[in-house]
Amino acid sequence: MSRACALSDLDEGKPIGVEVDGEPVVLVRQGETVHALRDECSHATLQLSEGELTRKGIECWLHGSCFDLRTGEPSSPPATEPVDVFPVEIRDGEVHVDVTTTTN
Repeated sequence: MSRACALSDLDEGKPIGVEVDGEPVVLVRQGETVHALRDECSHATLQLSEGELTRKGIECWLHGSCFDLRTGEPSSPPATEPVDVFPVEIRDGEVHVDVTTTTN
């Protein structure tokens, strides 16, 4: 697990792109839970952190594919492949992400 940012750096429901150990990661805070996914749409090489959070998950800004925050599975086309989801720990107000392991 490597430090990604301070928990206070994350606004509720607003995606933020960070780099963790050289990997692009999008973080989304929902209350005291933080989700971490690979910051790249599986349909096109675009940053998911530039998209918006919807009821279905994080939406890619270009084609509208939406990815579940817990599973990385797309819920709408054109994407058909999931994006990687990474384990997250919050310790002492800091967000840590393990980009060497996926949870999906």
